[in-house]
Amino acid sequence: MTNPTLAPYGSWSSPLTADTILASSIGLGAVVWDGDDIYWLESRPQEKGRNVLVRYRQGQAEDITPAPFNVRTRVHEYGGGAFLVSGGTVYFSHFADNQLYRQGPGQEPQALTQGTTQRYADFVLDSARQRLIAVCEDHTLPGQEPENLLVAIDLVTGKVTPLAQGSNFYAAPRLSPDGQSLAWMSWDHPNLPWDNSQLWLAEIADNGDLVNPHCLAGLELAESIHEPKWGPDGGLYFSSDRSGWWNLYRYHQGQIQPLYPMAAEFAYPHWVFSLSTYSFTDANTIICTYSQDGYWHLACLDLQHQTLTALKTDNSNFSSLACNGQTLVCIASSPTEAARVVTTDLSCQAWQVLKRSSDVTLDPGYLSRPQAISFPTRDHHIAHAWYYPPQNKDYQGLAGERPPLLVKSHGGPTAQASNALNLRVQYWTSRGFAYLDVNYGGSTGYGRAYRQRLEGQWGCVDVADCVAAAQYLVDQGWVDSDKLAISGGSAGGYTTLAALTFHDTFKAGASYYGVSDLEALAKDTHKFEARYLDRLVGPYPEAIDRYRQRSPIYALERLHCPVIFFQGLEDKVVPPPQAEAMVAALREKGIPVAYVPFAEEQHGFRIAANIKRALEGEFYFYSRIFGFIPAEALAPVEIMNL
Repeated sequence: MTNPTLAPYGSWSSPLTADTILASSIGLGAVVWDGDDIYWLESRPQEKGRNVLVRYRQGQAEDITPAPFNVRTRVHEYGGGAFLVSGGTVYFSHFADNQLYRQGPGQEPQALTQGTTQRYADFVLDSARQRLIAVCEDHTLPGQEPENLLVAIDLVTGKVTPLAQGSNFYAAPRLSPDGQSLAWMSWDHPNLPWDNSQLWLAEIADNGDLVNPHCLAGLELAESIHEPKWGPDGGLYFSSDRSGWWNLYRYHQGQIQPLYPMAAEFAYPHWVFSLSTYSFTDANTIICTYSQDGYWHLACLDLQHQTLTALKTDNSNFSSLACNGQTLVCIASSPTEAARVVTTDLSCQAWQVLKRSSDVTLDPGYLSRPQAISFPTRDHHIAHAWYYPPQNKDYQGLAGERPPLLVKSHGGPTAQASNALNLRVQYWTSRGFAYLDVNYGGSTGYGRAYRQRLEGQWGCVDVADCVAAAQYLVDQGWVDSDKLAISGGSAGGYTTLAALTFHDTFKAGASYYGVSDLEALAKDTHKFEARYLDRLVGPYPEAIDRYRQRSPIYALERLHCPVIFFQGLEDKVVPPPQAEAMVAALREKGIPVAYVPFAEEQHGFRIAANIKRALEGEFYFYSRIFGFIPAEALAPVEIMNL
């Protein structure tokens, strides 16, 4: 075994290039059963981010959706719940025109709905009445907030009929096994579904209308309801955080019963439709995933004996759970394995991989393994993060040198950093960077009270936690205090810009479609998040002074370090002017700044060439700012004022 080469951090040569990552990497999601067949979605950067429905049958995976169809919906802009499969027939939303299509076995897709202003998501088949029930978002009236409602879509004529309306938002229509009742979620401004949402139940009349709708939960008590499902026993199951944690409950015979009270999260925040964190094997057994202290677990909940038993697995992150008798299929990952579609026979717990999100096989010598750290932060709180040290078997840093640190501020801000293998993280660590993925106050996974640390404090608590995280590593002697960078997208982009503006801890940063002007965001964003800032900052315009005090664009006299901006020009969530105003101001001030816009991209990048450009562009930017020479040739980024 040869001794590692001594070289400056950041200059290490890595086999994990951007091309390697993207050439064989896809996104995986929305796994479901249809009889003995398994379906899932693949998001393919190589096809400009097209979402393709794939069927797995008798050991073979086959594309179902022909090009150019893109199985994706823009309801709430973030989408999810874009398809339904029943008896081999697929119903899906096509991203290009937002309409609903039907595709029979061996057939081409045919339009079921008509129009240009309606969007559909989260479908359920009402076979007795020959219709789909779905969430609809109607953008008919220009200049006005779209209307969200539940609708029925006739499978013969395509006629769309309203079923429930009046609330600002709807989700998760779920038909009872006997077809006589419908359950659903709703919520209203200024709440988001993880703040306060309601669970409803109505009977279905002979003519298909909903009658006697009544609220089962969330009306009298401020609680977050998620993921209603009908169980084999005829009970209605759901998640609620009424105890301070998202636990599982059952509504049965007029009573709501907790299934297994626990200081753990059995749900994710409802950013997208059709999440699935639990599934039934029979009337007495639920397979579920839950998070404790940032770690996700997979377990069997025995309802009869009130026991929760861990399943045997090397995975540590789970989503999209679906059971078919004794077989579970889900998406799973771990610190050493990227996301995969996997199955297991629950009787013997033998796992099989059906599809990998990446074919890259990384030598363990180049693999940085995450370490869970907790650290003190403002107001005597404790915050959490995943720390990845530099790792490359071929290299070692120079004597007395500390590595540069890249702090990641995740989006949401109600999201959660996980310890799942992310090749883009390894891109940095294998080149000599330390990487810190922060679960700042407001993150999911640590209970309702931890999420609520951010109420009225966005731009304060999240920023303070990221600063404290970086300082903690400096104090441990693990990283170079003169080479601290912070990067984030969307809400994480705002945290990044606020940290760079209002603190002097970080020496450089990267904003991906980040918010620079909170007031502009309050005035110009999509409906789903139109009142999000009421809770995170304060009601607008009453709290206008607070909005401006926390907006980096109004405090440029305090910003003295270089920043690079990446922005999708079709972004409706954080429109391009947010980045462009900041770039113009920094350029005029004489601070090194770079701007990389992408046509055809919305909120989040999906096209392979653009993902590569952003990843390499950010690395190139830091190489110029921190003064190291990358081992590979990178396409330069124009850095103004440098």
